[in-house]
Amino acid sequence: MRPIQSRAKRILLSTVSSDSHTWNLVFLQLLLEERGYEVVNLGPCVPDAELVEQVRVQRPDAVVISSVNGHGHIDGRRLIRTLRADGDPALASVPVMIGGKLGIQGAAQPHLADELVAEGFDAVFTDGADPAEFGTALQRMTGQRPGIRGVAA
Repeated sequence: MRPIQSRAKRILLSTVSSDSHTWNLVFLQLLLEERGYEVVNLGPCVPDAELVEQVRVQRPDAVVISSVNGHGHIDGRRLIRTLRADGDPALASVPVMIGGKLGIQGAAQPHLADELVAEGFDAVFTDGADPAEFGTALQRMTGQRPGIRGVAA
């Protein structure tokens, strides 16, 4: 019996608007693709309005935002407020996670994660978080089974 083909869960991937780093996006894209996700990588420095529009157009199963420059708490807060306040039910319900260096002091500012969750992020990962926790959270949010590349078992 042939397996039933289904669409892989789609992840919209980007940095916060002020972050020009790309190596983190390449790493995350490869990690996500290895786990069976379809990844739409918007690249670095995407303006909030463009990211919101791409969520509307792409209809991802989740959004993953990376921060390396230490401004994740500032840019992330503004981004999630914009996304959640748009009024579109699809935008309000899409799971969004952010991770990386959230503040310029890195892991020395653990309160930033709680603040970002309070603003509307579904998951927040600080600098040095365990990648397994990231994978588990994403599976929970999207319903993606580990290691499955668009094939239902």
